[in-house]
Amino acid sequence: MIGRLNHVAIAVPDLAAAAALYRGAFGAKVSAPVDLPEHGVSTVFVELPNTKIELLHPLGDESPIAKFLERRPAGGIHHLCYEVDDIEQACEKLRAAGMRILGDGRPKTGAHGKPVVFLHPADALGTLIELEQA
Repeated sequence: MIGRLNHVAIAVPDLAAAAALYRGAFGAKVSAPVDLPEHGVSTVFVELPNTKIELLHPLGDESPIAKFLERRPAGGIHHLCYEVDDIEQACEKLRAAGMRILGDGRPKTGAHGKPVVFLHPADALGTLIELEQA
């Protein structure tokens, strides 16, 4: 059901500094920041030959990323994102397997303009997983 790894998301306390690290020290291609108010984050994508790194920074104190950074002030890996061909079908299969989809359980538009859902970490080996329709 799951396809390729779309991205690894890292929560960061300073988006500009994190982007500069990837651009400068690692020599990576880094996108401009994009605010996603509906998700409470600002994102930057780092392009790699085989996947992407998503740098996440909170937009306001109510952002889930702000809460993450309260517990981990230096930042850290926030989630893994896998591609699926049909997100509705994937959700049905996962619910049937007893997995919980966060929020209202319905896909929302993600950073790439495609439908996404997040799975409860307790159902996925302690890892927050995002599924994105390919």
